[in-house]
Order: sequence, then structure tokens, then C-alpha cells
Amino acid sequence: MAEDAYDARSINGIPVTGGHEIIREHTNECMSSLQWLIRMDRVEENIRKLLDGRALDNCQDLCDFTLEEQNEATVAKGVAPTASPDYKPIVKSTVTYIAVGALVNENGEILMMQEAKSSCAGKWYLPAGRIEPGEDITKTSIQKVLEETGLEMEPTTLLMVECASGAWFRFVLTGNNLLISGGCFKTPKDADSESLQAKWVKDPAELNLRANDIYTIIEKAKSYQARRDEPWHSNMLPVLAPQHKLLLRLVVCIREEEQVSVIRFYTSPCIFSFAVCEINPTRNLHSTLKKFMTEIFGADLPPHKPHGILTVEHCGKPERTNDGLCFTILVSFRKPLEEVGIIDKYTWLEISKPLGDELLERLPKNMTIPLHVIR
Repeated sequence: MAEDAYDARSINGIPVTGGHEIIREHTNECMSSLQWLIRMDRVEENIRKLLDGRALDNCQDLCDFTLEEQNEATVAKGVAPTASPDYKPIVKSTVTYIAVGALVNENGEILMMQEAKSSCAGKWYLPAGRIEPGEDITKTSIQKVLEETGLEMEPTTLLMVECASGAWFRFVLTGNNLLISGGCFKTPKDADSESLQAKWVKDPAELNLRANDIYTIIEKAKSYQARRDEPWHSNMLPVLAPQHKLLLRLVVCIREEEQVSVIRFYTSPCIFSFAVCEINPTRNLHSTLKKFMTEIFGADLPPHKPHGILTVEHCGKPERTNDGLCFTILVSFRKPLEEVGIIDKYTWLEISKPLGDELLERLPKNMTIPLHVIR
């Protein structure tokens, strides 16, 4: 992304400065030294959970920039809001989730399937499909690969997430694959309503593709397979954690010489949380992120870098109740701490050097899950 623009197509990038994190502050009450140390331990424990790709406990209702508050800010500028403050994500109704299996073999070939649907019969694509009500991301990817290729997939990590508007998301997973059904691919004699056949493909450009939107996915999957000793994020799968809203959680950091800090936010007396906003389903994710950053840091938003995703939290059960999700995105500032102003309900929090170093290690390219905004 450009330093201070949100019109690029990828939230993932090169190392910049590092080190402070954002958490919200609702009270000015003082704490004893012991209370402060206990709270600090909890904050650092939660940062470690996010760096490990784990969900946070009991945070579903913590949101400091709701759709209602976003609409109020929009109206204050004389602009009509685009999203209902009562918006609720419901799979196959008000939100769409798609799971994709991107598998590459030792020869650098990508697994593809030939479509059977009448609208695109005979054309080739990656094994993929919509997540149905009550389903989760990982299990859907396993199911789609099996149904459409005859292969059993063992997912190991998310490769990337794509989004269009704030209510369409495509999750790309990769992993190990095992031949089943006697070690045979799905062939034309096995054709059914799911697909006509499957095969390993060296150059997808030689096929009649259903759409060209998979080239970015294929490139990422091949790069991951060929990474060898290159630095790359550790395996991270979506976490089964119930969410009834679409949420964006920020870990914002800034580096001051040998020190790293993050932003904190008080949710009740002496309790800290990360900065969390509700995703506007009618706007692209870059727009929501920039609006939230402006809410925190003011209109003169300093140069900064959104690096990518640390966690994806989703469950899907019970359906129509927990059809939401939560992305945790790592952001860093390029300017010194004293040049980055924040509004009163947020404050910077110094973290320990070992944890700060871990946080900074996640800033380079490929050390977070890339988030691609399609439109």
C-alpha cells in the first residue's frame, strides 16, 4: 500500500517501524502497582495469543466504533450513511463466505477441477464453494476439495483472504493432500453435479478458465510451496470462535529506539481491550480501516502500514446467530511516538522487549496473512 493511502489492493507488505499497540480507555481511575502489573500481564498474554493465531476470550461484545457511531460521524459531515446500524450478518443472505483449496504438488502443479454447472460447464477452476449456514471455513474447504477433485485435504494454513465490499469474503487454504478412492483422481467417468474431473496443472493459462480471478491465488500458493528457507508466517487456520458481528480488531504498534508500544483501550474501570470496529458491509475494507484509524488518530493521520491478518475468528454455529467474524490486523506507524496523536479514550502502552521483538518480527512481507481488497 502507499504510505498514507488505502487504494492499493493488498494489506501486506515490507518492514516499517514497529511498536505500540492500541487499547481503549474509558476511565481515568488510578490502579495500584500490583493491579497494573496484573493488567499488563493480561494485555501481553492477549498479544501473544493473537501472534499465535488464537482467539481472545470473552470479547465478542467489545466494539468501540459501531455502525451506529460510524453513521453518526458520517451524518456530521453532511453525508447520508450507507449501512443500517441494525445490520446483522446472515450467511447466504446478508454476507457471503467462500472457501478455496489451493494445493500445489512437488512438481509445482496446482490442483484444478473442471466445472459441471450449466453456467460454466467444461471450464476449469480451483476447488471452491460457498460456506453454508452452520458450516465453518476449514471444514468447508476440506469438503469442497473432496467433492470436486476426489482428494482428501489436510489444511495446514490460511494463505490469504480476499474481500469485496464489506460482506463478501473468500478464504484460501492450503495443506497436505492424500489420494483416496484407490489413488485415482476424479475422472470423466466419475463426473457428477460437483465437477467433471480434476487434474494437476502446470500452466492454468493453457486451460479454458471459468474466471481469471484465481491467478493471484495460484501465484501465492506456488510461492508458499517453494518457500524453502524464506521467512514466512507460521501455520494459521481460522479459529472457531463465535462472532455475531463483522469486526475488525487492530494491533497498532510503533517503535521507539529499543522499545515497542501498542495502543490500549479501557472497556470498564481498569480493564484494557484492543481497538475494535464494526465492518461496514456496504463499503470496502480499506474504507472501514481508514475511517477507524482516523477516528483514533485524527484527520491528520500519519504515515502507517497495514501489514496483514494475525487471526481470523469465525464459527457459524448456531446459524443465523453467529454468522459474523473478526479479523485481527497488524498495523505499524513510521513516525516517532511524539508525532502520532491519539484521542482521549486511547493511549499507548509500552510492552516488554521480548514481546516487542516478536511483534516486530511479524512486520516483514509474508509474516502475516495477506488481505486483498478486490473492490
